[in-house]
Amino acid sequence: MALSPLTALSPLDGRYQQKVAALSDFFSEFGLIRFRVRVEIEWLKAISAESALAEIKPMSPDSIKHLDELGREFSVEDAESVKAIESRTNHDVKAIEYWLREKLTANPEAAAITQFVHFACTSEDINNLCHAMMLRESRHQVMLPALDSLIGKLRQLAHDYADLPMLSRTHGQSATPSTVGKELANFVYRLERQRKRIANVELPAKINGAVGNYNAHLAAYPDFDWENFSRQFIEQLGFVFNPYTTQIEPHDGIAELFDAYAGINTVLIDMARDLWAYISVGYFKQKVKEGEVGSSTMPHKVNPIDFENAEGNLGLSNALLDHLSAKLPVSRWQRDLTDSTVLRNMGTALGYAALAYDSCRRGLDKLEAEPRRLAEDLDESWEILAEPVQTVMKRFGIDDAYEKLKALTRGKGGISRDRLHVFVRDLQIPEIEKDRLLSMTPASYTGRAAQLARRI
Repeated sequence: MALSPLTALSPLDGRYQQKVAALSDFFSEFGLIRFRVRVEIEWLKAISAESALAEIKPMSPDSIKHLDELGREFSVEDAESVKAIESRTNHDVKAIEYWLREKLTANPEAAAITQFVHFACTSEDINNLCHAMMLRESRHQVMLPALDSLIGKLRQLAHDYADLPMLSRTHGQSATPSTVGKELANFVYRLERQRKRIANVELPAKINGAVGNYNAHLAAYPDFDWENFSRQFIEQLGFVFNPYTTQIEPHDGIAELFDAYAGINTVLIDMARDLWAYISVGYFKQKVKEGEVGSSTMPHKVNPIDFENAEGNLGLSNALLDHLSAKLPVSRWQRDLTDSTVLRNMGTALGYAALAYDSCRRGLDKLEAEPRRLAEDLDESWEILAEPVQTVMKRFGIDDAYEKLKALTRGKGGISRDRLHVFVRDLQIPEIEKDRLLSMTPASYTGRAAQLARRI
């Protein structure tokens, strides 16, 4: 069968292709080859500009422009040419070198130094930089914008519902009230904290040869300061120079980044489950889209499928991210290839996350709070005011305050407003405090919830 979204093995390349297409630019085979070409070009430009390397002639601005165009205009057809070379060499990075050298033969100036393409490099000098570029650029162009859109919508809902009272349910039981906005604000705060983790992870990189000691570099140019040159090259590309590596950069930075993504995914799983439950008890309804079907047999259904899809895909993403972050920093001796095939799944791990972020955003767009249903639950839960009553009693020195309210309310299946008020009127406390307690309702007992929600 010809490959298409209908015949693809992975749902990310099939059913969900359009929703995660932006990541293909970074993590597809084409994206991987394109980034490798970019690194090779930058390395050739850097060493050609170094006057201390006598045999490498500096290139003119026109030749530099030609090199930059090769990287910038790299096409799928170019990638297919690289793959054709790889079919003969059975080595993916060496195929890049051969392709680039072939392309440079049309430029006499560049052709004179084609032997310096991939000079003194091991494949992992190219790969680790290319993986760092893939992760950095996908982070800033796809993942963080998707998260910002999601967090922005959640913040808007927190503000819109800042004052709307809601019965809390600790352990699934009636508990001290909050507001809908405050409960959403909790997630805004947590997500922003996790977002900062993702944004702040620095990605180390190296370009120091076969086992990290500049052996080949120094064999060719023993008096040149290759370590400082490599440091400058790495930092100019925007990464942190790692001076201590084996053949591979040990991937600790990638592991930190994937742990950060897993952290935000875990918060979103918590949010998806909470919103699913709020929908199930009627605190939210979902906007209906014309033509959509909720059930193949029950016409009335409007299912919370966006939050369900999000939860499932966040779990898949975290399973992959957890394996990546645990496996990648572990390599036998100076090199083994177990990281190579695993690294090709970075896009899959982030693809499931991006798909989930989209589902969460879609779910939030459909939410509408149900004030009447929220009010019903509060009006049926006067027992929750046992907390403020016993706390005021303690303030004024009434013995066994907690125990007296426990006897009045615990396990009684709810008490009425009138019964609670009879209890309050008999208390030996100042009348002004008694009146304050008598004026309190489950809906008004929300503390600073509204202010906290508006402040987020």
